[in-house]
Amino acid sequence: MLPPDNFDPEIGLAETLEPGLRRIVAPNPSPMTYRGTNTYLLGETDVAVIDPGPDSPAHLEAILAAIQPGQRISHIIVTHTHLDHSPLARPLAARTGAEVWAFGEATAGRSAVMQGLAEAGLMGGGEGVDHGFRPDHTLADGDVLKGDGWALEVLHTPGHIGNHVSLAWGDACLTADHVMGWATSLVSPPDGDLTDFMSSCEKLGARQWRVFYPGHGAPVSEPNARLDWLVAHRRAREVSILDALAAGPATAEDLARAIYTETPAALLGAATRNVLAHLVDLTGRGRVAPEGALQAEAHFTLNS
Repeated sequence: MLPPDNFDPEIGLAETLEPGLRRIVAPNPSPMTYRGTNTYLLGETDVAVIDPGPDSPAHLEAILAAIQPGQRISHIIVTHTHLDHSPLARPLAARTGAEVWAFGEATAGRSAVMQGLAEAGLMGGGEGVDHGFRPDHTLADGDVLKGDGWALEVLHTPGHIGNHVSLAWGDACLTADHVMGWATSLVSPPDGDLTDFMSSCEKLGARQWRVFYPGHGAPVSEPNARLDWLVAHRRAREVSILDALAAGPATAEDLARAIYTETPAALLGAATRNVLAHLVDLTGRGRVAPEGALQAEAHFTLNS
C-alpha cells in the first residue's frame, strides 16, 4: 500500500500541487523525516504557511522567497509540536507579523492514560518535541480558519502526539504526520498514543477524501484506502505481538527485534517505541499485563 521510494523533490523550491496550494520541502532529511518536512503554502493573496518546519535559516528564506508580489503571509499554522514542524513558526512570525495558530503547547491533548504515565515517570518519551512552543491562538476540533479565497477545518487527530491536528481543505486534507506519504506514523508513548491514533484513523475514515497532503512524502492519491491499510497494518502488528508473547514474557525491545526482522538498525529504536505503544494499548484493553510497573523496560505477559 505504500508507494515506491521515488519522491525526490527539489529542496527549498515552492512547487505547485494544485491551484492555491504549494509545497516547499525543508532541508532536514533523516530516517525519521524522509526527504524533509513538507511546508505548505495555501492561498493566492492571504497565504497560510502550514508547518513552517525546523529551525533552519535556509528554509525560512525559502518560505519568504516564495511569497509573490501582492501576497502576504496571513496565518502560520502548526499541526503539532515536533521539532521538524514547529520551531520555525516564531522566526517566521517575527519576519512577517503573522500570528501562530495551533492546538496547543507540547502536552496539550495528551490522553489521561499517557498523562498518568508521564507524571509517574514510567517512560521517558518526548523525543523530538518542541517543549518551548507557544501559539498565539489555540485551535479546537471543528474550528474553521479563513483567509481570502480559502478555508480550513480543524480536525483534532491525536495519536502521533496529543496536540496533532489535520486540516480539511474541501475534499483534500493536510494530514501532517498522522498519515504520511512514505511510511507509517511513529506512535511513541507518552506523547504518542495508539488508542488515540486508531480513533483518529476512524474519524478521518468517516469522510470520503480526494487526496491527502502529508507532512512527509508525496500526496496520497487514494486516501481512504490508505487509512484502511494503516488500520489493518496496526491490527496485524497487534496479532504479531500477541503471538510472540504466547512464547513467554518479553519486553518491547525483545518483541521489536523478533517482529521487525527487516528493519534497519537505525530504526530499531522507533520500532521498539511502536511496539511499546501497542503494549500500552493492549494493557488498557486487558489483553496483556506488565510484570510490575508499566514502563518502557517492563516484561509483558498475556492475560489468560
